[in-house]
Amino acid sequence: MSLAPLARARRLTPGDRVAVVAPSGPVPGERLDEGLGVLRGWGLDPVVMPHVRSERPRLGYLAAGDEERARDLTEAWCDPAYAGVICARGGYGAQRMADLLDWAAIRAAGPKVFVGYSDITALHEAFALRAGFATLHGPMAGTPAFLKDEATRESLRATLFEPGTVRVLGLGTARAMVPGRARGVTFGGCASLIAADVGTEHARPSGRGGLLLLEDVGEEDYRLDRILTQLLRSGLLDGVAGVALGSWVGCGPYERIREVLRDRLGGLGVPVVEELGFGHGDTHQTIPLGAAAVLDADAGTLTLEEPALL
Repeated sequence: MSLAPLARARRLTPGDRVAVVAPSGPVPGERLDEGLGVLRGWGLDPVVMPHVRSERPRLGYLAAGDEERARDLTEAWCDPAYAGVICARGGYGAQRMADLLDWAAIRAAGPKVFVGYSDITALHEAFALRAGFATLHGPMAGTPAFLKDEATRESLRATLFEPGTVRVLGLGTARAMVPGRARGVTFGGCASLIAADVGTEHARPSGRGGLLLLEDVGEEDYRLDRILTQLLRSGLLDGVAGVALGSWVGCGPYERIREVLRDRLGGLGVPVVEELGFGHGDTHQTIPLGAAAVLDADAGTLTLEEPALL
């Protein structure tokens, strides 16, 4: 069975309250404060959940304990006072708390705006598979691109408030690795997180009919080869309609990374576009996950069939 579009949240309006959560690592306070200022400048009322500014003792790469991080996200999602949930940063830890979320309560609360990337890929997949909700692969409140790059901020702002204006995605860097045009439903994110989900209880069984988004950071060419090979061997890529590739920051010279991508993905027989403009790069477009779209590798575009938000 091919992937189907997921339930969309309503768009935001000035005055909306949004929760800021840290499902993964701790965020430097000064960066978080600066990001909150941007959100307030958009007319939002951002509320930092209780454990965002914490750090788990002896495991300092986690923002608080697993149960505490899960409680923050569950409470934010289930509280009707919040119109959306925006992650503060990635890092590591989302997998540790994904099974601790109250998924029955989250499903009952319905879809909300949810923004994040990198380690948050684990939660994008969880919201898609365990709740049926579309989410936004986009910049986070305490991350450098959000704080420093105007195009990154504007992509998210327009998606949140004026989603009908951002139906065609793709930066000028985008070009065909494998030419062609395909229609499907978007899914994916950070390649290593997608691979880490394989074989777990609630993993995606198939990507058939999907438009797969892939990017990563800090993975050398041979490690990226291993990640993509695992995805191929697992069967997740069987029937994928097309592939959109983002940034590969810190993964080595792009010429070497490109050869790995061509070698592992070029044989799928589907359109592949590279450098579409999302991920850990300096400019990060916001791309909805769980959305019906058309990938045109030759034009270097991903065109949404409907706005990301209602």
